[in-house]
Parts: sequence; C-alpha cells; structure tokens
Amino acid sequence: MSRRLVNLTLDTLEDLPRPCRECVFWELDPVSAERACASGDPGLEKEAWVSQTLLEWGSCGKLAYVDGMPAGFVMYAPPAYVPRSMAFPTSPVSADAALLMTAHVVAAFAGGGLGRMLVQGVARDLTKRGVKAIEAFGDAKFGEADDERQQNSCVAPVDFFLSVGFKTVRPHPRYPRLRLELRTALSWKSDVEYALEKLLGSMSPETLLRPVRPATATRSVEN
Repeated sequence: MSRRLVNLTLDTLEDLPRPCRECVFWELDPVSAERACASGDPGLEKEAWVSQTLLEWGSCGKLAYVDGMPAGFVMYAPPAYVPRSMAFPTSPVSADAALLMTAHVVAAFAGGGLGRMLVQGVARDLTKRGVKAIEAFGDAKFGEADDERQQNSCVAPVDFFLSVGFKTVRPHPRYPRLRLELRTALSWKSDVEYALEKLLGSMSPETLLRPVRPATATRSVEN
C-alpha cells in the first residue's frame, strides 16, 4: 500500500470530499458563509479563497492519497486569512502561529495513521517557512447530537489534536484552543529523513517529522 502527500492546489481541490469541497465555514465570516450557502455558490467561494491564499501566502493544504485514492486532507493558513477564527470563544490565535483549520480522513481509511501523517506534513512545510507553531480549535463534543451540526463537521475533535502532539493553551468546555510547537523540527537533517523513509517503506519524506535521538545518548532533554 503506497501513501503520499501532495499540496492543495486548484487542481487537487477537486479531490476533497464533496461536502468539504463546497464548505466555506472557515473561509468566510459567519454571515457571509450563511449567505453563500443559502443563495450563492459556496464551491466558487472556496475556490476563490484557495486561489487568493496560494497567491499571497503559499501552500494552504495537504491531501493524502492511498494507492492513488484521495484519503484525507488538512487546510491551514495564517489567522488573518481565516475570518471564522475570530468567532470562537477561545480566539484569537497566537500571532506566531498558523491556524490548522480542519482535518478530515475518509472513513474507509481511518485508523491507519493518516491524520498524523497529514499534521506532520503541515509541520514540515511551516517549519521551512519560519512559522513557530500550529494552533487549532478543537471540538470537545465532536459527534454529539445538537443544533451545531455544521460546526461539528468542520471542527476536528480535541482528542485528535491531543493524539498528534497538540497541547491545550486555552481551555473551554466546547472549543478549546490547542497548540503544537515546531521548534524541535528546525534541526532535522535530510539524511535522517531519508533513513526513516527507507525504514517506513513507501511513506513520503513529508510524513517524517518525529526527532530521532542518537543511540549512544545517556540522557535527553525534552523541550
């Protein structure tokens, strides 16, 4: 089974699941998003957002493929590009961080580590671009029946972020803000990545972000 990551572009945007392809929850402010969904074409609004963000800031998403099939994606951007980021009770996102807007793995591929692979790909990209951290709003009640069904589907569960290394920086009973520091990734060397890729088979170097300590070390210091 081969797995690879690619950047989100206007071409690969079409590989997002259809509900996500037409969702502008993050890309527009609440009022504009509601208006677009009621009377406009949210798919065009999302395409316009991706186009503008790519031109002005650069890569803003990753897609994972398994044996050539779209299996999951993440989207991320500076909070200034994400109007919805100011609508949470735990806003604002820290000035030194990019916002991981959403993460989704297709149900058929769940449980295989794709979520971690996607987040590691984002971390590698942002580290190269000088970003200090990733922050995200998590849903502590993800999947529970309530009146916020759309928000439930667009905000990833808190447990997911905790499982891939995020820590809570601002608690909230529903939408805590979490953070993943990227400073430990700055010292990675390409030869280490290559060695790990060989060990992990077909996984892309973009998935290899976890530091490896020398075998001869007698003690380590956790940052």
